[in-house]
Amino acid sequence: MTQPASPIQTLEADNDQLLVDRARLGDRHAFDLLVLKYQSRLLLLVTRLLPNQSDALDVLQDTFVKAYRSLNTFRGESAFYTWLYRIAVNTAKNHMAARQKESRDISMDTEHADADSHAVFQDLASPDAEAGAEQLQAAILDAIEQLPEDLRQALTLRELEGLSYEEIAQAMDCPIGTVRSRIFRARDQVIQEVSERFPGTFL
Repeated sequence: MTQPASPIQTLEADNDQLLVDRARLGDRHAFDLLVLKYQSRLLLLVTRLLPNQSDALDVLQDTFVKAYRSLNTFRGESAFYTWLYRIAVNTAKNHMAARQKESRDISMDTEHADADSHAVFQDLASPDAEAGAEQLQAAILDAIEQLPEDLRQALTLRELEGLSYEEIAQAMDCPIGTVRSRIFRARDQVIQEVSERFPGTFL
């Protein structure tokens, strides 16, 4: 038996629905607020499906683009995040399928390459090299996740979402100087953490 929604859940659903309704009418700022609210949770979800950070960020962006274009299909029968979650998972699955197809196509294209070129390709795309890159990306994401909430949010908004210091200050409701300090401290902690695991690495 499904438990009734708590007052907080009901209020959150109402707020989301209000933002959705405004976004449907062309209010981009309303949709931006939904992005800010759910981007971190979706990024955690996507990075579990796609360890490669670049792929994960591409899927995250595609998810919000698809969501914006499909707002008219959201009926409010489930929570807005649940609806986003389904879009993100499907987008990630499609991305993985496309990547696998690209890998097969590249393999077929290089079958008849000369020995030297083939050797170079194998060296650049060796499992060890790919594994090392994925381990480094995982270490960076793990270090970011270990940051205190205020530092993690500031760094995520700046490095992953590309917001300006002014925009971050508005989103976090704090002075720009505080934003700069938080980002500096966050970067410093991430660098120290990753450098201990991967000496000589510069972010």
